[in-house]
Amino acid sequence: MSRPLNILFAGTPDFAAESLAALLASDHRIVAVYTQPDRPAGRGRKLTPSPVKQRALEHGLPVYQPESLKPVENQAELAALDVDIMVVVAYGLILPQAVLDIPRLGCLNIHASLLPRWRGAAPIQRAIEAGDTESGVTIMQMDAGLDTGDMLLTRPAPITSATTGGDLHDRLAALGGEAIVEALDALATGSLTATPQPEAGVTYAAKLSKAEAELDFGQPATALAARVLAFNPWPVAWCAFDADRLRLLLAEASDLADNEPPAAPGTLLAPDDDALRIACGPAGDQVLRVTRAQLPGGKALPVKDLLRARADRFPPGLRLGHHHEESSS
Repeated sequence: MSRPLNILFAGTPDFAAESLAALLASDHRIVAVYTQPDRPAGRGRKLTPSPVKQRALEHGLPVYQPESLKPVENQAELAALDVDIMVVVAYGLILPQAVLDIPRLGCLNIHASLLPRWRGAAPIQRAIEAGDTESGVTIMQMDAGLDTGDMLLTRPAPITSATTGGDLHDRLAALGGEAIVEALDALATGSLTATPQPEAGVTYAAKLSKAEAELDFGQPATALAARVLAFNPWPVAWCAFDADRLRLLLAEASDLADNEPPAAPGTLLAPDDDALRIACGPAGDQVLRVTRAQLPGGKALPVKDLLRARADRFPPGLRLGHHHEESSS
């Protein structure tokens, strides 16, 4: 006979807060919440609780915020909670084997990809950047490796040519909440089976950096468009623009118009009604069509609005990106 499970929840960002909300609405009982210590945020660098802590406090749950789970006294404190299972979602701390062994049913993780593809830190953005047409969530039994544990349940989600990192984040956050409740319900009745991850198809999703958000217009249009979408809302793709930066938030790959000659990569072509058109690709014969952008100091806007207000900033022939050191001789 099944009974509700006593859960220790560990997570930190918005993505994890969605799963916490789903568990709070389920038949299972959350005993306590672990989350990262409060961090400075905003212009005032004020110490700010994580989204998971905020959600936990709203529901009167005990909150623990250790800097590490390696000290023996922190492990003893966790063990004293005497839970059936620990659910870990984007927590941000390494769980030593001693911690993984504490809950009676071990530790489950919600990972934002269809494992074994995109193990690691940034699976949502890397899937879009790579041109994948499908992502999803995997409920995984945690082991000591990096996202290497047995799979308990997967739920797919499509990636379209217009899906941004933010879109996929929100969809998978909701899907992860549904999937973890489903997995725990099955675990409580003894009907959940574990499947080892296949050896084939393993890829790693490296952590995002601001440095990689600068676009190189010598790359193909499809690769550039995928990067623009993947990096929206963070770290946001950008290019050199006069002496400043233009931030690019929505884009698609396109072709030169009939009888339109190739141009040096990064050259602004004649715009259409609602997009900047930037020559790209090794031969400058492809087009990155940008439909949402942000001028320095301004708001992110549809390009048709930018062109209506500031067409003077986007004259055809202007070269974007870091190419100005090239010789014209």
